[in-house]
Amino acid sequence: QVQLVESGGGLVQPGGSLRLSCAASGIIFSTYAMGWYRQAPGKQRELVATITSGRSANVADSVKARFTIFRDNAKNTVYLQMNSLKPEDTAVYYCAAGRTVATIASSGSWGQGTQVTVSS
Repeated sequence: QVQLVESGGGLVQPGGSLRLSCAASGIIFSTYAMGWYRQAPGKQRELVATITSGRSANVADSVKARFTIFRDNAKNTVYLQMNSLKPEDTAVYYCAAGRTVATIASSGSWGQGTQVTVSS
């Protein structure tokens, strides 16, 4: 049974930074692709970033200059470093796991989400 637990969300002022963490269990973490998604109120869930088991990362164009995804296989954890945060980054952020990047969204392996609120 895959378990994914996100942490690190909170309230931050515009221009601030947060680092989200997602701790995984129940899988051989190093062999899985991981992804971060977000869902703002009234909007569909959108892909933020993915990272393959080989550490190849891809970040959505909308946040590419500000967000970084990386993983620590020794800790079974994937991170999302978010800098220069904007109010439009406010959303619930979810991590997800899949055997490949292409299967992350359909895998059914999702965390419970962590709220990020960017506001002054």
